[in-house]
Amino acid sequence: MPPHISEIQPQHYAFLVSEAEFDAAYAKIQRYKLDHWADPQQHGVNEINHNDGGRGVYFLDPNGHFLEMLTVPYGGWPT
Repeated sequence: MPPHISEIQPQHYAFLVSEAEFDAAYAKIQRYKLDHWADPQQHGVNEINHNDGGRGVYFLDPNGHFLEMLTVPYGGWPT
């Protein structure tokens, strides 16, 4: 780490998951009443998105990292 940086900086991590994995993880987000958003600008509070024909959600981990979970890759599946 460069000497002028004393803490790990928040990062964005995206995870491509199956529909079943999304359902299980999203159920936990709701159960623990975690704030979550439909987009990275934090609009669509406590909603998911349906980008590229799938589902996606953004939320923060306890260290402030921005996590994203999506069921279809950016741009959709190759044809």
